[in-house]
Order: sequence, then C-alpha cells, then structure tokens
Amino acid sequence: MKLNRAETLAMNNPIRAAMRRYWEVPNLLKLGGPLPGGIALEVGCGRGVGSQMILKHFGAARVEAFDLDPAMVRRAERRLARMGDRVKLWSGDVTQIPAPDGYYDAVFDFGIIHHVPNWRDAIAEIHRVLKPGGRFYVEEILRRFLEYRLIRTFFAHPREDRFTADDFVDALARQGFSLVGRTDFISWACWLVADKN
Repeated sequence: MKLNRAETLAMNNPIRAAMRRYWEVPNLLKLGGPLPGGIALEVGCGRGVGSQMILKHFGAARVEAFDLDPAMVRRAERRLARMGDRVKLWSGDVTQIPAPDGYYDAVFDFGIIHHVPNWRDAIAEIHRVLKPGGRFYVEEILRRFLEYRLIRTFFAHPREDRFTADDFVDALARQGFSLVGRTDFISWACWLVADKN
C-alpha cells in the first residue's frame, strides 16, 4: 500500500536519511558485509536515498529499484540522475518484480514489507529474483511499534497479519532462506540478513 501524506513526510526528510546512513546501514553492514561489484535491488526506493547508500556503502556496481508510488520514483530519478546507468528505476509492486529468476546478487528492504498486506508473497518474490547464495538485507518495523496509538492514528499500515521479528524469520526459513544475522531493537524494529539457499 502507498504511504499516506504523514508517513511520506516522515520517511522523506533529512532526519530519516541520517538514521539510515548512521544507524541502519552500519547495522546491515555489520550483519551481512558489503557486496562489491554486485547487482542489487531495492524494494520501495522512495526518493532514492537507500539506492545511493547501496552504491556508496555496500559497493554495488549497479542498483535497480522501484516504488509503488510513481511520484516517489520521479523524486528518485532526480536524486540519482548523476549515477547514470548504475541505477535503473521504475514503478512496481514487490509481489510482482519484473526480473528473471535468480537475477540479483542482493535485495534490500529498508522498512517496506510491513506496508504489504500479503507480505509473505513479497518474501517469496524476493527469493525468486535472488541468485542462489544471494543476500537479503532487511530493516523492518514490527507489530508492536505499529500498534501504538500515535502510529495507528497518523500512518496507514495493513491492520491484519502484522509480524514480529520471529514471524519474519520463520517466513524467511519457510521460503528457503538461511539467517546470517539478526539484531532486534526493543521489539519495535529489526535488522536481518539472510541468504538464499
């Protein structure tokens, strides 16, 4: 589901970009390391900050990224224009990724899958497009955080079938991923890295 106005503002500002750069990216690098020369996919690219960091901090040769909201893709195109052919962007849905089986070396989820009502289908699709041994880097917001009244009041998220970190890890294992590393943040958020078997 698309972000509502309040969450679009919360997710697309300098504070959120700094959190990603100084907290989320270092956590994911610590858990899963870089992917020098790899082809990466970012699901839910927003204004392109994550794609920029995947190139800079993870060492990907190329990033392909999409967002459900065409307005966000246009913002990402402006932000990433100087990257040239190292970045490819489009509007799309994480449950229907237009890529062949086993195409990407890595997939990045910077807090997107909790927006997907059929989130297990998103994990299955990510598994499909990853190469064998490909790495899935995850930063996710968890059920406990989404249930706070303030969050429920101002942000739009699916109300049914929200997940805990354990639920997400179990879904990864059922889909054919092996957990490489995990860090939890007071049951509000988690960082996970998993490899496709």
